[in-house]
Amino acid sequence: MKHLVLLGGGYGNMRVLLRLLPNNLPEDVSITLVDKVPYHCLKTEYYALAAGTISDHHVRVPFPEHPRLTAKYAEVTGIDLENKLVHLKDEESISYDDLIIGLGCEDKYHNVPGAKEYTYSIQSIEKSRDTYQALNNLPANSVVGIVGAGLSGVELASELRESRPDLHIKLFDRGKHILSSFPDRLSTYVQDWFETHGVEVINNANVTKVEPNVLYNHDEPVKCDVIVWTAGIQPNRIVRELDVEKDPQGRVILTKYHNLPNDEHVYVVGDCASLPHAPSAQLAEGQAEQIVQVLLKRWKGEELPEELPQIKLKGVLGSLGKKHGFGLVADRAITGRVARLLKSGILWMYKYHNG
Repeated sequence: MKHLVLLGGGYGNMRVLLRLLPNNLPEDVSITLVDKVPYHCLKTEYYALAAGTISDHHVRVPFPEHPRLTAKYAEVTGIDLENKLVHLKDEESISYDDLIIGLGCEDKYHNVPGAKEYTYSIQSIEKSRDTYQALNNLPANSVVGIVGAGLSGVELASELRESRPDLHIKLFDRGKHILSSFPDRLSTYVQDWFETHGVEVINNANVTKVEPNVLYNHDEPVKCDVIVWTAGIQPNRIVRELDVEKDPQGRVILTKYHNLPNDEHVYVVGDCASLPHAPSAQLAEGQAEQIVQVLLKRWKGEELPEELPQIKLKGVLGSLGKKHGFGLVADRAITGRVARLLKSGILWMYKYHNG
């Protein structure tokens, strides 16, 4: 019996399970899924959990069930590639024949002193819960600083504005204008939304240090009752410690079949993989589709295709509270209620057709 081990129950490995189960898993293959929590988490919605506009239950999706799928709820502490072992905290190690590493990402603090110690996060469900407690226990007129105005920072700031209109929200953005990687029309729309709704956007920011309840922008102190960090990501620590070739961002360099160059039995999916596009749930799912095709052919002893098709991304959508949004769909900029409805519809389809 071959043993496929999946590390992490995120978007990539969830798609692997949904493509193999219930009917595409060969009779001589069993699967073990390892994750710290007993459900798949909708990470793209952590901003709303932290802001208090949705409940914890809304971001949880059950893992599929199958006689040859074993779910192990444990923390991965290391991967021994030479001996094909996964080490777990307070548990016996697991051996594998094939391994898919989908351990996701963590906050990147860019060596800013105090950032890790004195800021909150929305990079995991546990940290998002802590951030929810901190934000929603604040008294009226408190100041919240959000460092980083990418998609996560923008969505958190707008959702918090609707959840807690009594708070003063400061959004620190390194660029000359918000969402600088998006077309001007979208960044202008989002900037105008924040101005209209009383969120203070601080452009050309450079956070140099963080202390308890104080962040330093260009070395000038700014008092904040809570500081949330959304200013960059890096691969999970376990992946950072792997002795394999990586790109400048610390992501693992792979072959065109998504496995390690010197080990066709170890695949990397999602945020830890070095790919031509920025990490996203959509990219992880596209990659997972191809990994399943490769696995099935290798298990059957069939020849792999000369090339795999390029992963096509349909676009990106962001929310501004519950009624407005923005995005790029097929390279076309959309804003307003249509963008928000589209995002809600996609989320509904994912949650109720994948669970």
